[in-house]
Amino acid sequence: MSSDTMSPDSRMWARSWASGYSVIERRHNGQESFESAMPRYAVKVEYKGGNFAGWQRQANAITVQECIETALHKLDSERSAIVAAGRTDSGVHALGQVFHCDLSREWSSFKLREALNGLARSSRISVLNVAEVSNSFSARFSATSRSYRYRIVCRRAPLAIDSDLAWHVKHSLDADAMKSAAACLLGKHDFTAFRSAHCQASSPVKTLDELSVSVLPYPDGTEIRVTASARSFLHRQVRSMVGTLERVGSGSMEIDEMKEVLASLDRSRCGPTAPAHGLYFLSASYARDPFGVVAVENAQARDHGGPQVSPY
Repeated sequence: MSSDTMSPDSRMWARSWASGYSVIERRHNGQESFESAMPRYAVKVEYKGGNFAGWQRQANAITVQECIETALHKLDSERSAIVAAGRTDSGVHALGQVFHCDLSREWSSFKLREALNGLARSSRISVLNVAEVSNSFSARFSATSRSYRYRIVCRRAPLAIDSDLAWHVKHSLDADAMKSAAACLLGKHDFTAFRSAHCQASSPVKTLDELSVSVLPYPDGTEIRVTASARSFLHRQVRSMVGTLERVGSGSMEIDEMKEVLASLDRSRCGPTAPAHGLYFLSASYARDPFGVVAVENAQARDHGGPQVSPY
C-alpha cells in the first residue's frame, strides 16, 4: 500500500513504527491520539568475569547486572532494569555481551555510552556500543545465535599474564583429534550428557551450529581456542564439551567415544567441566545488527530531526 492510499491513522502508525518505538493508542473525548513509549537502547559491553559472581543479581554478591543497573539508576532513577542476551557464571568473561534497557528520556548513543563508562569504570565494565532500537527488540528473545570462545594454553611454565584468562594445561593436546571429536556434536541433539544438574532449561535438545577448534602460537607453548555457536545453550554445556574435548586431545578418550557420551545421556560419562575463567561470551547475533549501519544512520538522523528507520 502506498502512502497516498493509506488512511491518516495508518500513516500515523507507519511513522510511529519507522521511528523505532512501539505505539500506544489512546482515546480522549472521542479523539484518537498516538504516543511513543519510552525509548529503548541496546548496549554492548565487555567485562572480566573474575571481578563478579556472575551476571545475574544476587543477594550477597557483586554481579555484572547489579553494577550496570546501579550506574543506570544514577542516570535515570525511574528506569534501570536490564535484560541480557545471556547470563554468564562467576568467572566467565564477556567480549560482546548485549543487554537492553528502557529509559524515561532520549539519549544520544554517544552520550549514553560515555556516561555509562564514566559511572561503571570503577566496576571494570566497558561499554563498547549503544544504539537506540524499537521497543519490540529484546536482547534475549530477539537473538538468533550466541557464540562463546574458550581458551586453553598448553605449556609447562605457569601463566603469569593469562592465569585468570585461560585454562592452563601443562601437557600438549592433539588439536586434530579434538576437531574430529567436536564434529560429532554438531547439529540437533539431546545434550543431557553435557548438562549441569542445576540447568533450568525446559528441554535438553539443542542445535549446535558451530564447535570449531583452532590453534594459535603462544609464548613457549600453544593456545587452543574452541568456538561454539547456537541459538541457545544448556547451563555449563560449553564448559562440559570443552572438558571432554580436552580429554580427547590428551589421549585419555578416543574420538569415537564422543558419540557414545552424547548418546548415553549420562552426565557422568563426559569429561570434567572446564574452568570458568577460560570461557568468554563472544557475541549475540540478531536478524539485523542493532549496532550496524541503520543504527548509525538513525542516530545521525535523530540529531538532525530527520526520518528514521527501525531495524526491528
